[in-house]
Amino acid sequence: MGLRPKKLAEKYGLSSSTLRNYEAKGLLPPAARSSNGYRMYTERHEAYLACIQAMAAAFGMEVTSEVIHSLRRNELDDALWIIRDREVMLHREKASLDQLVRELKSYSEGSRDHDFNHHFSIQEVSRRTGAPKSAIRYWEQSGLFTAKRDPDNDYRLYNEAHLFKIRMFQVLQSAVYSEETVNLKQSIARLDLENIEHAMKLSESIQAYLHKTIKLQMRAHYFLYRLIKDPL
Repeated sequence: MGLRPKKLAEKYGLSSSTLRNYEAKGLLPPAARSSNGYRMYTERHEAYLACIQAMAAAFGMEVTSEVIHSLRRNELDDALWIIRDREVMLHREKASLDQLVRELKSYSEGSRDHDFNHHFSIQEVSRRTGAPKSAIRYWEQSGLFTAKRDPDNDYRLYNEAHLFKIRMFQVLQSAVYSEETVNLKQSIARLDLENIEHAMKLSESIQAYLHKTIKLQMRAHYFLYRLIKDPL
């Protein structure tokens, strides 16, 4: 028996207009119509909705849309590789964070000293962090950090604290937009790297976020499998 839009929308915490929008964008199969012209949704539509919600939480709506569109074009391999690419990215971000934590520990143990007086050009910062210069400028323009200017040529001057912050932002670069990720980025912006204890606690918070993300990705796999095991 089919479900009316309102009932299905309420079940998944959505609005009827969101369901219609999903259908218009090709994220849901077309709904059949009742004798009086109302859309009627089935268990198959429910499977799509459950998958969309689980994947959006883990990978974001843009990636979710790519995957669902690939599935609806019967391009399962392409869909799976899109997801795997994001998983590999998360693994790299976790490895980068682990390296940052090791360096912070070496500071706290006194085996490595800060040198905030040594300055780097944006080219050097990009080379050392792997962050594109455009991303570095964007983060600065967004108010996430501020670099001094060379009085002789007005070039930006970055120090070791900037390097750490940029590397932390990189860890969250592909993070799904949420209140949690916004708060983490703001915490990085406020971070005083000379307070090693604070920096370590922030790193632990970022690590907890990555652990949460990989669990959400595993959950998304479950709902994706449920969807593809009985293809349209």
